[in-house]
Amino acid sequence: MSASVSALLAMVLVPALSLAQDAAPSTLRILNWPDYFDPELLTAFEAEYGARIIQTYYESGDTRTQILYDNHGKGYDIVITDGIALEIYLDQGWLAEISESQVPNLRHIDPYWRSARPYSVSHAVPFFWGTLGIGYRADLVSEPFTSWLQLFDPVDELANRIVMTYDQRDLLGMALVALGYSVNSTDERALAQAEDLLLHQRASVRSYAYISLAEESAMVSGDVWAAMMYNGDALLLQQYHSGIAYAVPSEGTMLWIDYYTVLSSSENQDLAMAFIDFMNTPENAAQQARHSHFATPNTAAEALLPAEFLSDPAIYPDAEILARSELIEPIPAHVLRRYASVFANVTR
Repeated sequence: MSASVSALLAMVLVPALSLAQDAAPSTLRILNWPDYFDPELLTAFEAEYGARIIQTYYESGDTRTQILYDNHGKGYDIVITDGIALEIYLDQGWLAEISESQVPNLRHIDPYWRSARPYSVSHAVPFFWGTLGIGYRADLVSEPFTSWLQLFDPVDELANRIVMTYDQRDLLGMALVALGYSVNSTDERALAQAEDLLLHQRASVRSYAYISLAEESAMVSGDVWAAMMYNGDALLLQQYHSGIAYAVPSEGTMLWIDYYTVLSSSENQDLAMAFIDFMNTPENAAQQARHSHFATPNTAAEALLPAEFLSDPAIYPDAEILARSELIEPIPAHVLRRYASVFANVTR
């Protein structure tokens, strides 16, 4: 789980795609989280490659997967996805292989993150990694958050002031961790206890949806005091209000990795590969990391980031946090159906 900074690698690269100056713009369609890409980098790519980027946004991994099922894995060129969904998309035959000959800047990606899952090397490129924790208004709550149980068994002051993510693995996973179980537990007794805990919490939950990251966010206005959030998103909201804090609870958490993937159905695979290569140019990857406040797996980009970014424990968790955290893993289909049943019962 090291965030070590390697020596800066060569930055003069052969473009992955050559486009004539007078060529008609090609369209690159991306399925992505909202507010994930630095707009300046998108504009620069469009100008350099004579391309037009159109993004479709999803608010949870479950929503993203449903969109792809509804479209039979078609309609997009690039999909930003998490590690748990890679297995599903590979089984469906939706993902194209990605090689270093197509994306030369793959050489900058830390081998640890490329091999975090056995199939990621050939079909996906690590984009960011981080933690799932609690974002909260430190200036409004009576005490700082240090435990998941403070969120799942909240005090009265938090009634109707909590937002939880609308994602079954995230929601159940953290309830399991709060109770001392693995985030990947398949034990029926553990799942039953997690369901009881989530149903107990429901009366205090304002909504099951990812918290807005805009300046008008309910976290910024103070309508919401605590939310399950990804680390960089909490840091992004801090620019709008200094009272927003982020905590990885003492019980541990889920480590996540987001990936670039290219759909096998894409008619613009060369352009898609060029985009991934462009975004992994060290200067661009460093700029993207600063924009999103997430840890980059691009070691050459790390060498360009300021010391305060690399030493921020909310971005690069320390060894103690990493030791009590887990990557989310696939679970058997029958257990996944149980997760889905609990999730539907809680969020309906």
